[in-house]
Amino acid sequence: MSTDTSTDARTRAARPGTMRAITQYRYGNADVLRTARVPMPAVGDDQVLVRVRAAGLDRGTEHLLTGKPYAVRLATGVRRPRNPVPGRDVAGIVAEVGADVVGFAPGDAVYGVAPGSFAEYAVTTSDKLSRKPDDITFAQAAVMPISAGTALQALTLGGLQAGQSVLITGASGGVGSYAVQIADALGAEVTGVCSPAKADYVRAMGAHHVLTYPHDSWTDGTHRWDLVIDIAGNPTIRELRRALTPHGTAVFVGGENAGAVLGMARQIRGALLSPFVGQRFIPLLARERAEHFERLTQLIEAGQLGPALDRTYPLEQAANAMRQLERGTIRGKVAITVFEPTPIAAG
Repeated sequence: MSTDTSTDARTRAARPGTMRAITQYRYGNADVLRTARVPMPAVGDDQVLVRVRAAGLDRGTEHLLTGKPYAVRLATGVRRPRNPVPGRDVAGIVAEVGADVVGFAPGDAVYGVAPGSFAEYAVTTSDKLSRKPDDITFAQAAVMPISAGTALQALTLGGLQAGQSVLITGASGGVGSYAVQIADALGAEVTGVCSPAKADYVRAMGAHHVLTYPHDSWTDGTHRWDLVIDIAGNPTIRELRRALTPHGTAVFVGGENAGAVLGMARQIRGALLSPFVGQRFIPLLARERAEHFERLTQLIEAGQLGPALDRTYPLEQAANAMRQLERGTIRGKVAITVFEPTPIAAG
């Protein structure tokens, strides 16, 4: 924290002592979430305080809630979460900036990633924020950074080019909804895999073909794709090989029921196999960077990418939103909205 005692509005503000937030003091399901008042976060010299207008809910937040696979606890806390406030996607207004921050000022509308975003205020660094596109709402912006950023990185890592074919599993989820749109914008022939109830939604996102489980098989070798974005399910390496062209690529983004310890067994096997076959199997280690969000803004403003927002829940109903995610009823993503945060007065 800066020791500068000047009255510069960039580094000084009269702030409330506490704020409303959703908390979890142990790992578990949605039932461990509580609404509480917690201390306001401190703002370091290189940090930005965001007055949260909306926060996105995704599978990553669910993993942090449950602490599974257990490997995530090495980063988040072995026995209980170090940060008791969940949430990562954020959209809101800059309330305060540290002394070393450039490019942002109080009053700027932004979106990006801020740990602890299920609260009235959240702190992050400027390299994880970008200006919010003017033509989308805060709730719409909040469901984009992590999921759309992950989709963009997966397609880039897979080397997708115009005219190629791509198969996207979990196409109705957060990452999948954006992967379908971005792949279509890049000129690919897109096939989405989802449940029958969500087929129309995936088509509306831009998929040229939709396969529904368990009725349609995409691993029997009757059709092959240049790129498979493996988000959901848990196809074996053998099944993925049958689905790929001889020189195709599979990018591992996620997987359901992938193991409670590491959750990366297939990724490791695929990476070890890649040097010995013509096909590539690449685990994605997604990064959260402003440059990715800026690229998303360009796609939004060009009309090539839209928010995959299913519905919104007020902050106090975050547990209900998480339950819907656990049940698999959400198309795209949901947002947690914070309409009236406690204001920070000028210092």
